[in-house]
Amino acid sequence: MSKRLLFVFAHPDDESFAAGGTMAKAHKQGHEVFLICVTSGCKGKSGEFQFSSREQLALHREEELRKACSILGVTDLILYRYPDGTLKDQDPVILAERISQTIIALKPDVILSFPLDGVTGHPDHIAVSHAAQKAVILSEAYYSPARLPKFYYISVPHYYDHCQDAGPEDACIITGKVDISEFRLLKGQALQSYKSQVYSVNRAYPGVMQNDFTVIGRYEYYTLIRADGKQVDLVAEKFSNELPIIELVDKSSL
Repeated sequence: MSKRLLFVFAHPDDESFAAGGTMAKAHKQGHEVFLICVTSGCKGKSGEFQFSSREQLALHREEELRKACSILGVTDLILYRYPDGTLKDQDPVILAERISQTIIALKPDVILSFPLDGVTGHPDHIAVSHAAQKAVILSEAYYSPARLPKFYYISVPHYYDHCQDAGPEDACIITGKVDISEFRLLKGQALQSYKSQVYSVNRAYPGVMQNDFTVIGRYEYYTLIRADGKQVDLVAEKFSNELPIIELVDKSSL
């Protein structure tokens, strides 16, 4: 039976950087993939392009996002269009309620968003992480006890392998990895959609813009945070290459 996955991110390109392979894999398996993009990225760099206003940049980045979503098999893209860079200043209750209303409408089986450190420490990412977790809790009352959703953090442990920047010191514990070996090409093609973000793509995935996808690893990484209406008690351990390979959606349900 087809299941629904809902990804909740802050900016166009977050989905491809963090979970592009997982999205493509879920689509290939016959599941529905939904994406909330909270901002349109109107404060991002513009690469080779010149725009006369932030509104023009936002429209361009939305088009890049739509192209990436088409490559990855996203069923529906939901744009909130909050101003880029302002999420830490938004009312967190209102943002969480808005996300919860989308969850209640879609009733996804799996919900995924940033960890509390935002992967990169970006304030927008962190605000979305807090709002998404609160939204999951708010929405659980609208599910039957037998099919409460699972909530995962995404993790990108190799994000800083190819650049001089440093990530947050206390990285989120990782509990499992998804094998995206067959979907690295699609992840790379989705990343290539972001011509305006060429600096960011080159920094984290050097070579991808030149059709060299070898820098894209075999796995994408996740932390199960909430299941059966309860917080998961994480065991404090360091990232290991022996992490279990997981399926975000049970194969038995296919």
